[in-house]
Amino acid sequence: MLETNQFVLYSRARCPLCDEAKVILEEVKRDSGIGFKEIDIHSDDVLLEKFALMIPVIEWKEEIIQYGKVDKSALNGLLQK
Repeated sequence: MLETNQFVLYSRARCPLCDEAKVILEEVKRDSGIGFKEIDIHSDDVLLEKFALMIPVIEWKEEIIQYGKVDKSALNGLLQK
């Protein structure tokens, strides 16, 4: 079971946008203390089918909040609520 007070990053290897998302999530973690768990979509056929064209995908409290190009200010705004 995943902690609900962390982001989930769905990604895959050799994905420049995923690498960028990880950097942004590390910055958010440093600023807010909210961490993230990374899940490779190739580890699960269902995830691969669901997210193949969307990655990186960021989930917060079991809700997809961003995919593709990640927006750090939007993530920080979400945490302000």
